[in-house]
Amino acid sequence: MQLMERGKGENQTATMEFILLGFGNLPELQTLLFLGFLVIYIATMAGNILIVVLVVTHQHLHTPMYCFLGNLSCLETWYTSTILPRMLASLLTGDRTISVPSCITQFHFFGSLVTTECYLLAAMSYDRYLAICKPLHYGTCMNGRLCLQLAAGSWISGFLIGTIVTCVMSQLIFCGPNEIDHFFCDFTSLIQLSCRDTSQITPVIYIFSFLDAVSPFLLTLTSYICIIATILKIPSTTGRQKAFSTCSSHLIVVALFYGTIMIVYMLPKSGTLRALNKLFSVCYTVLTPLANPLIYTLRNREVKQALRNTVRRAGTLTKNPK
Repeated sequence: MQLMERGKGENQTATMEFILLGFGNLPELQTLLFLGFLVIYIATMAGNILIVVLVVTHQHLHTPMYCFLGNLSCLETWYTSTILPRMLASLLTGDRTISVPSCITQFHFFGSLVTTECYLLAAMSYDRYLAICKPLHYGTCMNGRLCLQLAAGSWISGFLIGTIVTCVMSQLIFCGPNEIDHFFCDFTSLIQLSCRDTSQITPVIYIFSFLDAVSPFLLTLTSYICIIATILKIPSTTGRQKAFSTCSSHLIVVALFYGTIMIVYMLPKSGTLRALNKLFSVCYTVLTPLANPLIYTLRNREVKQALRNTVRRAGTLTKNPK
């Protein structure tokens, strides 16, 4: 579906839909990819919803650290749902088209949730900084009010920045090639397809990219530099291991998330590297939300205990329904 518009004194054909190429270059693997991503989506949703339920229903998990974890898991359910259902439908039906408004909408929610995750990870690292570097003041500094403010601030900041960037992106005009060599609508792809001069828009987007990714990353990095320095000062090996165990799960999640994002946006987009770029994009958009509940469940004693109690309680109810 196309619309004729007039711009700059010339007739221009405005693009009304894009084609997400995704994994279309692997036609023999479409069924396998569909089944694989479907299993990942179900596991991601189940794992993250389980963590939210555990945090809400178990009193001993009503602490700032698990409040942030519950928020992160809630975010991951929405985050993965902005991409995977559309990808699954494309793999199943072979229809790779997406309208321009739908593409901008997907970009909005994806960008807003990624930004929110960056700020949440920064808040979680600050929580671990207080717990390890300022243990005597942790109870008074990281109280329920501050925890709520940090969590709410992460969501508000994420969607505020995401909305501003989306408003800027919506000013773009698309009238040329309409193929996006990706499986979701990314801002770099949209800028490349725009037939409008982006010299004024691009700096604005990069400024907000700094606010939504680089600044929280620097806060997270600073927190962990202080944490590691404090841990190394602990004289006993047992003490160092115990201190490190309280933040190891979060550190793994941060490394996975930021590591793959840096590779995706710093890797040149040409030739073989473009395929690698798409592969690493799968890591931070699909696999990281799946890994988070696994990491926190397998490496966290309190979460494992809450899970055992839930399973035991469910077993008791099954045996004695009355």
